[in-house]
Amino acid sequence: MKVAIVHDWLVAPGGAEKVLGQIIECFPDADVFSVVDFLEDRTPLAGKPVTTSFIQRLPFARTRYRAYLPLMPLAVERFDLSSYDLIISSSCAVAKGVLVGPHQTHISYVHSLMRYAWDLQHQYLREANLLRGPKSWAARVLLHYLRGWDAQSTNGVDRLIANSQSVARRMLKTYRRDAAVIPPPVDVNEFELRAEKDDFYLTVSRMVAHQRIDLIVETFNATPQRKLIVIGDGPQMASIRAKAGPNVTVLGYQPSGVLKDYLARARAFVFAAEEDFGIVPLEAQACGTPVIAFAKGGALETVVPVGDPHPTGVFFARQTAVSVLDAIDRFERLSSYITPAACRANAERFSAQVFRRAFMAEVTRTIAAVAQGLPATEPGEHATWAAPDLTARELGIASETAPKSRWRQ
Repeated sequence: MKVAIVHDWLVAPGGAEKVLGQIIECFPDADVFSVVDFLEDRTPLAGKPVTTSFIQRLPFARTRYRAYLPLMPLAVERFDLSSYDLIISSSCAVAKGVLVGPHQTHISYVHSLMRYAWDLQHQYLREANLLRGPKSWAARVLLHYLRGWDAQSTNGVDRLIANSQSVARRMLKTYRRDAAVIPPPVDVNEFELRAEKDDFYLTVSRMVAHQRIDLIVETFNATPQRKLIVIGDGPQMASIRAKAGPNVTVLGYQPSGVLKDYLARARAFVFAAEEDFGIVPLEAQACGTPVIAFAKGGALETVVPVGDPHPTGVFFARQTAVSVLDAIDRFERLSSYITPAACRANAERFSAQVFRRAFMAEVTRTIAAVAQGLPATEPGEHATWAAPDLTARELGIASETAPKSRWRQ
């Protein structure tokens, strides 16, 4: 089969690019398409050339490519994929909107929906200071257009694959389409298991509002006997530095080797965002480091709470300093239940080999179904990757006694 792989944009290495690299490893002869390609680290592409859109040549596209979002639907629709038998899109925005014919098979791996156009529209407008005035009206009209195009774009997809149950639920709500669930790969072998931990907590993230680094810093300011290390860069860097107390060290961006060292040595990794998946908490677990996480989104699928067999962390129920501090206290009381070996074993469930096996099985099944003229997804089919059920006790609302297991393998 002649295969095309379509990615949204290639600008900086991240989780989506790691998935792209694994898809390319599955289909090494495939051709790669992307709206823009300014990626300096070419490792995920395995030396392959990339066909880009007209946006690549527009002014300031390297640094302001997101400003061309209104043109991106047109850009991906202009890719001529008519000679390909199998199209695989790697999408968090527009890649799944490529035009395909009735005799082609299109499988879309969805990292996230355009949440700024859907459930996070009001938050996006508020953070961008676009609640009133002509610019606000223009932004709302644009987001309305993007919602319609985004929903319609799934019509050409034979099989949707979500990176988490959280994304699968959003797709069912938004597109009225069921999706398989295949979590993104974690390169476990890149991280060294370390049993002995130092006396500091760690958080790593791009410093943007929804990652809630400000909340984590606020929490540790209220508990000065505990040390916090913050790694990452972004628009909120200045405000985070200004807020940090003497027990909080903001290191900014750090190279991979330094990051891995801190992940391995940290007493626990603190994660306060509601992410669709979130790879860094799994990278921490690959080092044998427990996770203290917000009990929403992808963390529910990657962190095993105390009370389940082989726990790897604890959850907090609300994005407040009181709730985070309570979770830290519970972690310190219950940390004897969590072992570095359990953390590592949990991370290995999300290895690159597991991803490739699951992805190829889904591709094979979809191609066979389409070839027989059958729907690639059965009516009422649901996501297959199970997340834990959380009790009040697991959220720290009751006692610290470990509850019975509710983890569904």
